[in-house]
Amino acid sequence: MDGTLTLKTQNRMTQSRKTTFFILTLLTLALFTATSATASSKLMELDNVEPVQYAKSSVDDSFDSSDEDFDDDEFGDEEELAPMPDPFESINRLTFAFNDKLYFWALKPAAKGYMAVVPESGRVAVKHFFNNLAAPIRIVNTALQLKFKESVTEIARFSVNTTFGLAGFRDTATDTWEMPLYREDFGQTLGHYGSGPGFFINLPFYGPSSLRDGVGLIGDTAVDPRTYLPPDKPLEKLGVTAYKAVNSTSLNIDFYDDIKADALDPYTYIRDAFHQYREHLVTE
Repeated sequence: MDGTLTLKTQNRMTQSRKTTFFILTLLTLALFTATSATASSKLMELDNVEPVQYAKSSVDDSFDSSDEDFDDDEFGDEEELAPMPDPFESINRLTFAFNDKLYFWALKPAAKGYMAVVPESGRVAVKHFFNNLAAPIRIVNTALQLKFKESVTEIARFSVNTTFGLAGFRDTATDTWEMPLYREDFGQTLGHYGSGPGFFINLPFYGPSSLRDGVGLIGDTAVDPRTYLPPDKPLEKLGVTAYKAVNSTSLNIDFYDDIKADALDPYTYIRDAFHQYREHLVTE
C-alpha cells in the first residue's frame, strides 16, 4: 500500500515538473518573440515607407520613385547628415549580435508558422488594427508640436476607423476619405523643439535607438493604450506585444535578411539607416 502511494506521488511530481517546464518554455518563447522583434519591426512597422528602405536608397542613390511617399523635390537639396555618435559601439555590437540571434531563433520561425495559417489579407487587417490602436500617440504628439491640422486629422482617422473600419481592422479613413496618417512620437517631438539625437544606443531586445528616442519612449509608453491593460495580467500584455511583432514580421519576412545580405557591416548599416530615417521624420 505504501509503495503504491509513493509511486502515485512520484508520478504526480513528474507530471507537475513536465507541466511547469512546458509553461516556462512557452513563456520564454513568447518573451523572446515579443522582444526580439523590435530590432527589426521598429524599423518596418510603419505604413508605406520602410526606414531602412529609405536609408538604403540614400546610400545607394537609388530612390524608388514609385513609392507613394516619395517626393523628388523633398530630398533633392537635403544636406548630408552627420553620423550619429556611437561612443559605446563595442557594447552596442554585442547587443546587436544578441538581438540578431533572438530574431532568427524565435521571431522568424514564429512568423513563418503564422504566415502558413493566416492569409495576407488577415495579417494586413491586424496591422491596421494596431496602427489605429496607436492613434493616441500620434494625436498627442501632433498637438504638442502645434500641428493642429494633423492632430484633428488623426482624431478623425481614429473615429472613422474605430467605427466604420470595424475597430480599426479596415483603414477606411485612408481608403474612402483619403485621410493621411501622420507619424509622430515623443522622440520626434523632442527633436522638433531642438533636441539632437544624442548618441546611438542598441538596446537588448528593443533594438536601435538613441538617447533622445529612449527618453521619448517613456512618453510613448505613457499614452499607449496597451500600457493600461490590467496590471495583474502581465501575460496578456506580453501576448499582445508578441502577436503584434509576429504579425508585423510576417508582412516583411525577408526584410532583415535582405539587409544582412546587402550590407558589408549590418550593424553600421542599420545604425545609419535608423539615424537617417529618424532625422527625416523630425524635419519633415
